[in-house]
Amino acid sequence: MPKPELSIVIVSFNTKELLRHCLLSLKKERNDINYEVMVVDNASSDGSSQMVNNKFPWVKLIKSTKNIGFGAGNNLAKHYVNGKYILFLNSDTTIPKYTLKKTVNYMNSHKQVGALTCKIILPSGEIDKDTRRSFITPWTGLVHLFLRLDRIFPESKYFARYWYGYIPDYLEHEVDVIQGAFFLTRKKLLDELGWFDEDYFLDGEDVDLCWRIKQKGWNIVYYPKISITHFKGASKGKVESVRKKDIPLRSKLKFRMAGVDSMEIFYKKRLWNQYPLLMNFLVLFGIKAIKTQRLLRTILLG
Repeated sequence: MPKPELSIVIVSFNTKELLRHCLLSLKKERNDINYEVMVVDNASSDGSSQMVNNKFPWVKLIKSTKNIGFGAGNNLAKHYVNGKYILFLNSDTTIPKYTLKKTVNYMNSHKQVGALTCKIILPSGEIDKDTRRSFITPWTGLVHLFLRLDRIFPESKYFARYWYGYIPDYLEHEVDVIQGAFFLTRKKLLDELGWFDEDYFLDGEDVDLCWRIKQKGWNIVYYPKISITHFKGASKGKVESVRKKDIPLRSKLKFRMAGVDSMEIFYKKRLWNQYPLLMNFLVLFGIKAIKTQRLLRTILLG
């Protein structure tokens, strides 16, 4: 049997029904492109592993003994994948027919593209703004996280850099960061970079990987001719159908603080040496302020 052209890696944590729908949507693509699918189950307690084994025997199941996070979970698949391309796909997505074929064809014909994402649509019909992002510099962070001027001037090239609001979402263009929900890249490049940085538990690992891809001189592209649906935040309990009941406070804090922790990790690793020491301390102060706010909100409001 020939080697697959594409390896699809899906990390799942307690998203049984959404994962089932995701795999059903992938099944429709089996005659269009030679691919393999690997589901990494991050110690789910909702019967996800049994469902995959029983309903999708063509999917390779990799089981973790504990929830090790998104990046480390994806890295468990590195010794099993055989494709020329790797697609990191969220379990809370559904894939329209021809998505895989068209995006792989794009990569085949654009040799300088190191990674690609498509247009990611929320159930509301709106674009998931995190589909395409720029790296957060001190200025971008101030405008986006604190002053929130990109909400007031969503199409301003000066204020709306983070979500590329000044570029219509129907235009193909190069970006800094693509979301881990649909992250197509080359296995050869991924192996060279060492896959995901496991210092990130949840959020930030896709940003860090994009940073390293760009540092190697590769382009990263937003390709909106193809779109998928994203039921965003399922593993964090943000989707009603999989909303988690009676979650211990410690677990809530781990998920809700992960994004802020990732900001700090990324800044210290990738941006610290690019700015004066005073600027670095101001940035860290801002991150600590966000962390404190989120901590208090979680404790007081749940």
